Amino acid sequence: MPDPVRTTYSQLDQIPDRDPEETAEWRESLDAVTKAAGPYRAAYLMRRALEHNGAPELAPLETDYVNTIPTSAEPAFAGDEAMEARITAWNRWNAAAMVTRGSRFGVGGHIATFASAAWLYETGFNHFFRGKEGDGSGDQLYIQGHASPGIYARAFLDGRLTEDHLDNFRQESGGKGLPSYPHPRRLPWLWEFPTVSMGLGPLSAIYQARFNRYLQGRGIKDTANSHVWAFLGDGEMDEPESTAALALAAREGLDNLTFVINCNLQRLDGPVRANFKIVQELESQFRGAGWNVVKSLWGSAWDELFQLDTTGALVRRLRQVPDAQFQTYATRDVAYIREHFFGAEPALVEMARLLTDAKIAECFHTSRGGHEARKVYAAYKAAVEYKGAPTVILAQTVKGYTLGAGFESKNANHQMKKLSGKEFRAMRDLLDLPIPDSRLDDELVPYGHPGADSPEVRYLQERRASLGGPAPARRSHPVPALPAPEERAFKALLKGSGKQEMATTMAFVRLAKDLMRDKQTGKRWVPIVPDEARTFGMESLFPSVGIYSPKGQTYEPVDRDQLMYYKEATDGQILNEGITEAGAMADFIAAASSYATHGEPMIPFYIFYSMFGWQRTADQMWQLADQLGKGFIVGATAGRTTLTGEGLQHADGHSHLIASTNPASLNYDPAFAYEVAVIVKDGLRRMYGETAPGEDSNVFYYLTVYNEPKAQPAMPEGVEEGILRGLYRFKEAAQAATPVDAADAPRLQLLASGTAIHWALEAQELLAADWGVAADVWSAPSWSELRRDALECDAARLDGEDRIPYVTRALAGAPGPVVAVSDWMRAVPDQIAPWVEQDWVSIGTDGFGLSDTREAARRHFGVDPQSVVVQALAALSRRGEVKAETVKEARERYGL
Repeated sequence: MPDPVRTTYSQLDQIPDRDPEETAEWRESLDAVTKAAGPYRAAYLMRRALEHNGAPELAPLETDYVNTIPTSAEPAFAGDEAMEARITAWNRWNAAAMVTRGSRFGVGGHIATFASAAWLYETGFNHFFRGKEGDGSGDQLYIQGHASPGIYARAFLDGRLTEDHLDNFRQESGGKGLPSYPHPRRLPWLWEFPTVSMGLGPLSAIYQARFNRYLQGRGIKDTANSHVWAFLGDGEMDEPESTAALALAAREGLDNLTFVINCNLQRLDGPVRANFKIVQELESQFRGAGWNVVKSLWGSAWDELFQLDTTGALVRRLRQVPDAQFQTYATRDVAYIREHFFGAEPALVEMARLLTDAKIAECFHTSRGGHEARKVYAAYKAAVEYKGAPTVILAQTVKGYTLGAGFESKNANHQMKKLSGKEFRAMRDLLDLPIPDSRLDDELVPYGHPGADSPEVRYLQERRASLGGPAPARRSHPVPALPAPEERAFKALLKGSGKQEMATTMAFVRLAKDLMRDKQTGKRWVPIVPDEARTFGMESLFPSVGIYSPKGQTYEPVDRDQLMYYKEATDGQILNEGITEAGAMADFIAAASSYATHGEPMIPFYIFYSMFGWQRTADQMWQLADQLGKGFIVGATAGRTTLTGEGLQHADGHSHLIASTNPASLNYDPAFAYEVAVIVKDGLRRMYGETAPGEDSNVFYYLTVYNEPKAQPAMPEGVEEGILRGLYRFKEAAQAATPVDAADAPRLQLLASGTAIHWALEAQELLAADWGVAADVWSAPSWSELRRDALECDAARLDGEDRIPYVTRALAGAPGPVVAVSDWMRAVPDQIAPWVEQDWVSIGTDGFGLSDTREAARRHFGVDPQSVVVQALAALSRRGEVKAETVKEARERYGL
């Protein structure tokens, strides 16, 4: 069979060649160079020509495996390198000692990550990271989670932590321990950002840098001097969230953002790219996305080798060797390196003859760009001075550096939790620390400290003072309470809609619009939507407050002549993120913690298709809680059956169950517009105003609102407490259109949340008219708040307090069984079953969603009014209060 015909195409074939003869001459010249010196030389000449003529857009996505900044171009180092080396040595020692001492309790810890990244942090702390006591908000630092022992060690050196703190690393239950990783909720004066759920740090860092620009553009806070630094591992970059927003950062020119990727070539179990080169892959990825890339790969020991590389053989070989093989070189003797690396081609064999064994060992075992202050300083300086795009620094290091041959570059070093006495001696000698042998014979290896008034500590503190105070640090001072909005914003919902029908989704949006007009706090609202603003009726906000864009509006919108045209502006208030719930949630987190990051409380509300919230981005909801964020998360078009025709992937019947697992999330499923108003008003008070004694303000609110238009009633008197606590009686049996007068008539209680309240109300009428059964209807805006209160009461009773759960007290004396119905799976209302003294029945929308009309979907799940009636009769039948035949008769009458 003949080979297929292969044809090579070029985009240039589409462009007329104005001088074919000149083109042919260039090709002939390159052919000659290739024939005489090889293709690498030809490529080198072409790259030189492109650089010389200033055509960066034509530059290759992947450059040689060498430092971006040549040694000859490195700036003068601005500090005392010897002093900083001593500081770094103490930090390395104390980080290793802390984890080793803790290992006797089996609490774990990671040593090797910080050992590789120590200079990446120390150089930043001494020369670049702005503190929060200087001009502006300081820098925002996203610390790699596994490097936390080194950050604690540095805080110990400068007097912010004590030996007692270090000895309680990962032992928090006593109240004075240090959390394993950066956790603001556990150590709120130190950590700003939780980062160990890998991938969320880089994503959040991008949106934090973007939110800084948002605050600047809207005139709320001058963030010109704030720089976002995200420290990441090369293995972490495999998380899809890590690279999800790279294009956004480049598109919006976020030159206030720097990624520092610690390329030690290892992840938790072994090489990141065993058969490939992760640095080159990342360079292509970031360059392709539009980032400035700085590679800091080789230490100064390599300078001699590159000077000897007159043929380019060394550079070619470095690009050829896969990462796993290079890790092997870092652990093998010089003879192996001479044979397997330099033996690849004659030019390298000749080069190796000029090198001593000591030089080869230094280069291949330890000399990396990420281990030298001068190399790191040059990379950081280039990053902060670069304008027009974000920068990523790819810094090559050795995982486990300075911890000894048992750790360095070993596949298992992520799981190695302690050093032996022998290894500590070797580390002490390598770092030249004044720790006597006698101390190393102790059962516990000692912490080291040069003294509070030592030159090292004075230098460290002077450097931090010059940069604006300690770092990392989180502002812990109280933020002044925001004034409550004017009452008129809430009145429209409290008085009801009359005959006009309105879904609670629209009720929330109308309330938000009115609150954004408030003269004192309106500017602090941050509406966030992932490209569904029109779905939720928010398009009227486009022309009135605008959509944020750093470029403003550089085009004439197609709907400019319409009332609700698409308006973008540099001071726009809406963050319309496109189709990215993860990005919108990252926006929310940045805005929700702005009160601490920038001292500027903002009120974000993030509104989304309910199904695409907790199910899709629940990890970020936990990140929000850990970061002590505040605001309103709104699951619109909520419930399993309120979306007509959308089907399984849009039908949310379980988000409240997921949300109930988060201690910081206050979850509500309001049935009526006035409930929305009461909940939002109290949320503003609790999160941004004056909290009640014992009340935690570091919470966020999750509201689910439905898209089914209904006439919204006015708020009855005296129900505010019940709305907020989660349960109140909305309509007694006697208020039904066909009240049941017989004193011995069967009685029961119908509990419902969200859109299900309307099914319960219709069932109340059917029970009375068709079966002579009296039913009270209760609104249950929050099943999880009822449960939270009940659990607290149970705990209090163990301490001898006589506390009865609110749900038990509210239903006390209510006759008959309790039937709970919602547009959620049964496990949602079942949260309160243990504290309901009456017989309990729940019905819900368990199973997969489906496409159909609302009525058909509700009949399918058995939650429509007629199905509620049958369940109620069945509950009464089990008590002997109605005949069993009545249940069968009802099923037949309603066609169930």
